Amino acid sequence: MAGIDDTLGEVRDKGYCVLREHFARLLIDACRSAFWPALLAYLETHEPNRGPHRHFLPMPFHPPCFAPGFFFDHEVLRIVRSVMDDRIVADQWGCDVPLRGSEYQSLHVDYQRPLFSEVPDLALPAYALAVSFGLVPITTENGPIELAPGTHRMPRKEAFRAVEAGDIGMQPVPLEIGDVLIRHPWVLHRGSPNRTGVPRALVSIRYVRRWYADSSREVELLPRAVWDSLTPEQQQVMRFPVA
Repeated sequence: MAGIDDTLGEVRDKGYCVLREHFARLLIDACRSAFWPALLAYLETHEPNRGPHRHFLPMPFHPPCFAPGFFFDHEVLRIVRSVMDDRIVADQWGCDVPLRGSEYQSLHVDYQRPLFSEVPDLALPAYALAVSFGLVPITTENGPIELAPGTHRMPRKEAFRAVEAGDIGMQPVPLEIGDVLIRHPWVLHRGSPNRTGVPRALVSIRYVRRWYADSSREVELLPRAVWDSLTPEQQQVMRFPVA
């Protein structure tokens, strides 16, 4: 495994890194087994909301879909806090699911509204990071996310021009079970088509600096029993509505 300095260098320079075989397979298998029936029921009753045959839905907080090991992993939090600061909070927990028939998404960033609208290209330290992992292996056939390395450090129009001209290539990011992708939301990226018959479920947690807030994605209520099961230190990391 790469050292912490190498990993931080990747996040700062490329805008992302991958921790290989990081989360325990048992945690992910348990999450998938519990979540899969709910996912299939959701797909039967909801229209796509992220483009043709592509869905985003909030993840439930009921164990084993929710596990402290996903949210409070020491190595992940060390990286997230080193890129931002010690007072980060998690505020989003969701799943991106392209199906057969999905298409390439348009090139985009996750949060298109600049922090300061009067200076949209102002270079700022990171104030949000996404941590993602697959509930199934993410392969070239089932729709890996594609990232344009380094574009989070460029003015937006310049970044789009560089990618469209081929000066910066799009990099697909396949993931095995247990691999964890940590990425800057302002890296230009897109979803790719799922050409298989199995939903491609990529789960994500968003961490932000404590002072940043938006309501860009729906989240589930955190059950009171789950909240009460967390330590005070863990509760300080969670910014979700408690049932």
